[in-house]
Amino acid sequence: MENGSHPFYFNLTAFGNIGYYRYPAFIFCFLLYSVIVFANVIIILVISREKSLHQPMYILILCLCINSLYGSAGFFPRFLIDLLSDTHAISLPACFTQIFFIYSYATFELTMMSAIAYDRYVAVCHPLHYHNKMTANKVITIVAAAYIYPVCVLSPSACLSFTTPLCGNNIPKVFCANWLVLKLSCVTTFINNVVGLFLSGTIFAPLLFVAYTYLRILLICRKGTSESRLKVLQSCLPHIVTFANFAVSMFCDVVLSRFNIEEFSPFAAIVISLEFVVIPPIVNPLMYGIKLQEIKKNILKILCLTTANINLGFIDSFGH
Repeated sequence: MENGSHPFYFNLTAFGNIGYYRYPAFIFCFLLYSVIVFANVIIILVISREKSLHQPMYILILCLCINSLYGSAGFFPRFLIDLLSDTHAISLPACFTQIFFIYSYATFELTMMSAIAYDRYVAVCHPLHYHNKMTANKVITIVAAAYIYPVCVLSPSACLSFTTPLCGNNIPKVFCANWLVLKLSCVTTFINNVVGLFLSGTIFAPLLFVAYTYLRILLICRKGTSESRLKVLQSCLPHIVTFANFAVSMFCDVVLSRFNIEEFSPFAAIVISLEFVVIPPIVNPLMYGIKLQEIKKNILKILCLTTANINLGFIDSFGH
């Protein structure tokens, strides 16, 4: 490849480390993707159908589940195809499209978790002003800002990366990553690094906001009764767990991108790289469905009605 040229495709070389495990990996990942879709769709349907759940916190959780479907759709279909394929080439436009999907999913996850943390902060620390502060219009504004923010943050970096001359086309990962594409550059990436560092600060700012918000909530809880502390804990625990899970997943991905872990353990490198696109989309709906009583109650109600309808169908078929 000539210096300063743009490759027509990239090779995702990490698939070579899967070897004969690709068929079991395909079955496992297909089932995992099915569970992710099913679990998130259930939460979305429950919140959409039940008017009692048309409250700010549940609307934000619904948006979080939609984002899980969005991020999974940007990764799993291509990944499953590559698992069964003998070649693992991805075109330049498809690679940068995948980068945008995955990174916008991650950024939106952070902004939406910030919105949920703010909602819980107002509910716990300013309960008398909650309905005045978390109005329908404000929730719409928060959701719109959460969608627009990732696009504004990621676009400059994506444009710089797309126009950077490249001298290679091997990416040691199972999906495209911006940092690994830049490592193929023929020229200095100083400007890209400066812009990336600045944008990383704006992206990780929500992490600090969420951590600060829950710290304030915990400090307020210390002053309350044991009953009030338990109630707050039940309300906030799913959010804290999902936030901690995503923060750890993001940290693992950043570490993997900056250090060549695949040289020491290729299999571990694949597992760690998949964590932030696989674990949060499946943990989030399970955590909210199990721990939040209102969602759990409505899910059980729907399951009971479905079971009853199936039983009636069997009875009717036998009757005829």
